[in-house]
Amino acid sequence: MQSHLSFTAAALMFSLVALPACKRDEGGAVAELRNPQGATVGEATLEEVEDGVRIRFEASDLPPGPHGFHIHETGDCTAPTFESAGGHFNPTNASHGLEDPDGPHLGDLPNIEVGVNGMVTVDVIARGVTLADTGETSLLAGDGTALVVHADPDDNVTDPAGNAGDRIACGVISPR
Repeated sequence: MQSHLSFTAAALMFSLVALPACKRDEGGAVAELRNPQGATVGEATLEEVEDGVRIRFEASDLPPGPHGFHIHETGDCTAPTFESAGGHFNPTNASHGLEDPDGPHLGDLPNIEVGVNGMVTVDVIARGVTLADTGETSLLAGDGTALVVHADPDDNVTDPAGNAGDRIACGVISPR
């Protein structure tokens, strides 16, 4: 009887230890965001959820205040301007802005608010996108995509980018 209990306990421990490793291998993505000087300022983890992709972003050394935060259409973050990331991720050809009746782009996300200490933590769901290997709404297909922080807040209506200003941080979204 005791050996059966020990085996069951050992099997349970193995299952608990093995499951997180399997989940990690099943997908997800990350993005390390850097400023124009090349210093790392933040990291985002992305996981597919029922309504889209959950983005958890933590950053430091950013200017305090509100900033536009978007998914851009190309997985390239060439400094210092990050223009290589292209426009907002918009495979559905919608209008820009979370408040636009003909929008939003799939890459439009709520503004972030950086504290006076230069730090921010964000947990947001990008609706309608996936982390699949293929498909027009995939953040990982083709040339991939990037997360971008802008100098100014997004006004959530003006095409094509909400007057969010310069790109001050960028990170390529890559599979884990």
